[in-house]
Amino acid sequence: MTEYWYNVNTHEIEEDRLSDWSQLIGPYKTREEAEHALEKVRARNEAWEKDDDD
Repeated sequence: MTEYWYNVNTHEIEEDRLSDWSQLIGPYKTREEAEHALEKVRARNEAWEKDDDD
């Protein structure tokens, strides 16, 4: 089964992890999920910051 990764340096989607782990977010089941990786990271960070404020 193919896994998709978001490369934070190139801002490209990789199939089956081509780059070093330190450059990747994932894995994701679909290319579309990987394309939205940064949005998910931002949303989680905002939620964690909100929890810290409470």
